Order: sequence, then structure tokens, then C-alpha cells
Amino acid sequence: MNSIVLSVDGVQVEVPDGASVAAAVARRGSVFRRSPGGQPRAPLCGMGVCFECRVSIDGVAQQRACMVLARPGMRVETQP
Repeated sequence: MNSIVLSVDGVQVEVPDGASVAAAVARRGSVFRRSPGGQPRAPLCGMGVCFECRVSIDGVAQQRACMVLARPGMRVETQP
């Protein structure tokens, strides 16, 4: 199986070709975002309904990581 490399919070992450951005963030071990109370949040539904996996992709904020396929060289930023 082929793999691709993208950046998650400035760290190079390798995932299988066809993986979602959410899979890359999970592989990195990053917190997707935090609730207003400071609790770490992560994907719940995996199909774009819950909006818990929002990240910035190539400078575009509020992207649902579970709905976007990872591409080589992509820059993903989470909300720590």
C-alpha cells in the first residue's frame, strides 16, 4: 500500500494513501481542539455531523478533518 506524508502541527506524519485528515491527526496524537471549558475534543461521529474534528487545512479554518482525504504536503493545524 502506498503512503503519503503531510504536516500536522508542524510535524511530518505518514498515513496510508486514502486516509482522512482525521486519521493523520490521530496518528500524530494531537488534540483536535478544546471545549470552552478546556477539555480536549476529538471526532465523535466520523462522518461530518458532530463537527468535533475541526482543523485548519492549508490555511483554511473550520475544516472537518473526517471529511477530507489527506494529500501529500498538506498543512494541518489543530487548535491545541
